[in-house]
Amino acid sequence: MQDTYLHHNHQEKHLKSSELLTDIVIGMSDGLTVPFALAAGLSGAVSNTSLIVVAGIAEIAAGSIAMGLGGYLAGKTEQDHYNSELKIEYDEIETKTEVEKEEVRIFFREWGFSKELQDKAVEEICKDKDRWVEFMMKHELGLDKPDPKRASKSAFNIGLSYVMGGLIPLSPYFFVANSEDALKVSVGVTLICLFVFGYFKSKMTGVNPVIGGLKVMMIGAAAAAAAFAIAKVIDGK
Repeated sequence: MQDTYLHHNHQEKHLKSSELLTDIVIGMSDGLTVPFALAAGLSGAVSNTSLIVVAGIAEIAAGSIAMGLGGYLAGKTEQDHYNSELKIEYDEIETKTEVEKEEVRIFFREWGFSKELQDKAVEEICKDKDRWVEFMMKHELGLDKPDPKRASKSAFNIGLSYVMGGLIPLSPYFFVANSEDALKVSVGVTLICLFVFGYFKSKMTGVNPVIGGLKVMMIGAAAAAAAFAIAKVIDGK
């Protein structure tokens, strides 16, 4: 009875990362940092916030398209690679049947199966070519079948996350006329968002969330400070 109670109340705390989460992290991290640095750099050279808004929106549009396209190409590459390896595995099962069976047997041998169990497992798996190929793809090559819609989903998720992240540092420039005053507000808002973003990202990946949040915040601050300083030097002020 006690064992049953413990079993039902035991909760695994392992991270179950999703493709959506990965896309959001990629898009949001760049979306928060790059437009932030751009706006800071322009604030060091011009006082007109309307110019910064136009440049910022243009950058967000271009950046989201570029990031989304990168996600799409990555998804297509993953799918093309899987299909290529799948074709090779089917060919090898037909032309190198015994070699492929031995590879299955070696896998179970390394798991510590007895000779009898190895033979039974090989016989059972190799009855069905599709199941056999799927086994080889997963356990020999370490490849899981990708979602055929992964490329388009990734492009959308990354692009949208970039836009959402990019609008945060740019938003003060819509309401504050002086660029340096807008920059002060942008710095405060963006650094808080960077810390929160880094905190939850680190928490989900098992890293100390406070340290992770501070690292992300410092990276964003360093990029913006460098852009602002360079703009000041070039502008001669």
